[in-house]
Amino acid sequence: MRLTKPTLFTNIPVTCEERDLPGNLFNQLMKDDPSTVKGAETLMLGEMLTLPQNFGNIFLGETFSSYISVHNDSNQVVKDILVKADLQTSSQRLNLSASSAAVAELKPDCCIDDVIHHEVKEIGTHILVCAVSYTTQTGEKMYFRKFFKFQVLKPLDVKTKFYNAESDLSSVTDEVFLEAQIQNITTSPMFMEKVSLEPSMMYNVAELNTVDTAGESESTFGARTYLQPMDTRQYLYCLKPKQEFAEKAGVIKGVTVIGKLDIVWKTNLGERGRLQTSQLQRMAPGYGDVRLSLETIPDTVNLEEPFDITCKITNCSSERTMDLVLEMCNTNSIHWCGVSGRQLGKLHPSSSLHLALTLLSSVQGLQQSY
Repeated sequence: MRLTKPTLFTNIPVTCEERDLPGNLFNQLMKDDPSTVKGAETLMLGEMLTLPQNFGNIFLGETFSSYISVHNDSNQVVKDILVKADLQTSSQRLNLSASSAAVAELKPDCCIDDVIHHEVKEIGTHILVCAVSYTTQTGEKMYFRKFFKFQVLKPLDVKTKFYNAESDLSSVTDEVFLEAQIQNITTSPMFMEKVSLEPSMMYNVAELNTVDTAGESESTFGARTYLQPMDTRQYLYCLKPKQEFAEKAGVIKGVTVIGKLDIVWKTNLGERGRLQTSQLQRMAPGYGDVRLSLETIPDTVNLEEPFDITCKITNCSSERTMDLVLEMCNTNSIHWCGVSGRQLGKLHPSSSLHLALTLLSSVQGLQQSY
């Protein structure tokens, strides 16, 4: 028998008006019914609990619990009873028995009881195989098996999207924003206890799913984080490369591992489930051999007055040394102050160079330079 949480008992209220033929009979019967809520007899929800009437649904990430009982129906004592419980999935066979030792004897009308637990980590068909072997009084060895087949369903649909944000004015390399869309595809509400991102060793993560209200952190989804059937919720995270990796331009490129999502939820009467996604990967944007980024630049400048900026030039190659030459190209509104065509020297692989430059603007308004 599968062990699950009980459910709240529900009844169907039957009532009528006092001028109808039954009079107050139905109302009085509901008041006398011990399963109804006193003072709210017309509500379907009662105060009593109901034991599971069938196997029910089991979802990926939940804990499957089962009660196994071996009963001696005969009038003879049997010996050396060995009970074994295995769970067969599409990819493996797991032994769930708490003990592998045989019971010395089992008297008539006595039982051997066992409770097994298993955290379900695969979807699809599962078969619980219960095997019993014993020896009769005549020394004959007996053996039988029983099979219990059930399906494990998918509780959540998880989709992820990556967004690259260049932090040109920061000493840290590009940030990565992860949007996780989580949909409840079961038929009952879920209480989302935790949805977190466990980053890989290359990144630090900041959750963007809370807001500060009067000095306190409050979830953007409200105080009660219930997810109704077929509803979808978006979670947002910001990842920044750690300093030791951010300084090495050639490390974070190509396919990189971001981390994995850890999702914990509760359903009927606190039934708990947990899912962890596989490692999430993204394709880091390619910058070619040389990357130019802005380290400092003023927000506003005066017309026809020189202002300073600081650039960072990074050699993204892991093998070649770059010989750099600075060429300054004016536009109709932005003019460079300095010597064009000068040598900047050699830039070794995966290293950077900071360069201070001076410009002036001859046109008012928002300007763009190349």
